[in-house]
Amino acid sequence: MVNGKQSSPKLILTGLLMGLLLSSLDQTITATAMPTVVQELGGISLYSWVFSIYMLTSTTSMPIYGKLADLYGRKRMYMFGMAVFLVGSALCGMAENMAQLIVFRGIQGLGAGALMPIAMTIVGDLFPPERRGRFQAMFGAVFGVLSILGPVLGGYLTEHVSWHWVFYVNLPFGIAAICFLAAGLIEKRVETRHPIDWPGAITLSGSIIAILLGLVLGGEGRETDAMLVGIYGLGGILLGLFLWIETKVKEPILPLSLFRNPVISGASVVSFFMSAGMFGAITYVPLFLQEVLGVRPSIAGYMLIPFMLAFITGNMIGGRLITRFSYRQIVWSSLFIMAVGFGLLRMLDAHTTLLMVGTYMIVAGLGMGPLMPVLGTAMQSEVGKQQRGVVTSFFGFIRSMGSTIGVSLMGALMHMQSVLSISIQHVFTLGLFFVITAWMAAFFLGKARLIKQDTSDLQPVQVRR
Repeated sequence: MVNGKQSSPKLILTGLLMGLLLSSLDQTITATAMPTVVQELGGISLYSWVFSIYMLTSTTSMPIYGKLADLYGRKRMYMFGMAVFLVGSALCGMAENMAQLIVFRGIQGLGAGALMPIAMTIVGDLFPPERRGRFQAMFGAVFGVLSILGPVLGGYLTEHVSWHWVFYVNLPFGIAAICFLAAGLIEKRVETRHPIDWPGAITLSGSIIAILLGLVLGGEGRETDAMLVGIYGLGGILLGLFLWIETKVKEPILPLSLFRNPVISGASVVSFFMSAGMFGAITYVPLFLQEVLGVRPSIAGYMLIPFMLAFITGNMIGGRLITRFSYRQIVWSSLFIMAVGFGLLRMLDAHTTLLMVGTYMIVAGLGMGPLMPVLGTAMQSEVGKQQRGVVTSFFGFIRSMGSTIGVSLMGALMHMQSVLSISIQHVFTLGLFFVITAWMAAFFLGKARLIKQDTSDLQPVQVRR
């Protein structure tokens, strides 16, 4: 889809990696700065909303950006999303109270929803199928490393400079990313007009916001059961209305016909449950380490490093295996290793040593690693170039929804037990259930495998107006 004769892959990849740096850092860099922010701005009761509003707006905007990128071009929508993200970052740094910070984080999230999905779409346009897995694995590895460094960098900036620079640090990298992409990515534009599915966009956004809002409020215990039922009911009605609208409009935000493809539907279910289990491990292992084993927060953070290194290794392995085996063979093998890891994590108790925890996390990380590049490449390779943005953004969206819902359900299950060591075991039992469900869903991937030659990717994009 990218015009290979004029576009510069090196400039494009440099710009995309800088954008990836921002999107990955921003998910973790804020955590270590927030205690200082609350001391200065006040509003401790609004603490969690600094994170929740970012999640709401970024997740909601992902599928919309994907469709707009197919209609109006990857470059235009990526640069628009980056600009919104940078404006939100600058405003966050200038916030004078918690209410302002929450609003500005929402703006930041609206821009962030474009960065990762459209970057992966551009990679899918730029490289043939047999190379996409490797580059997506590289992006996943960079994401993992920077997610680890985020809390460290956030703590350093807060302690030695100012918490404001946790947000201002985005500006030079974001501006550089825009410049590299503007210079490197050339898209051919064709003057055709296509309607935007605004009713679908509104109902989809409303349903996602209602569902995620219910999860956030329910996790905080701020709403009654009746209120939560009402919120979830509204989300369900809007979701049903969205699905009806998508069957009627000419240019749907999410073409439902895509899910007739067993690879896309199967990979979507696998991605949802895999993400639910994965982010549960990242969230609750540090809690176990601090509250049950009594280690310092810094040590708990360091214990995630073996997991992320194993995850990165698995990413690289998956990117290479995708040209040799079918999707189902790789996914089944990876989920089996992941299930073994969760089975080991179920045995965590007060007598578990740090070495054992690290070993269990390595096993789980090796299983999780190959899944993202393989599933992402599988979904991209099943559609033509004009639907690649929709599919790639939906892949990011379904992973985000899976992680949010999975962590929320695990949190609710944890609070049902008074003994933390026992509740953690129940949490990873639920995580193991998620992994087994994903393993069964992988059956629908069939015998599909990557087709190496894809000459359509060498043709220029047709950007609609």
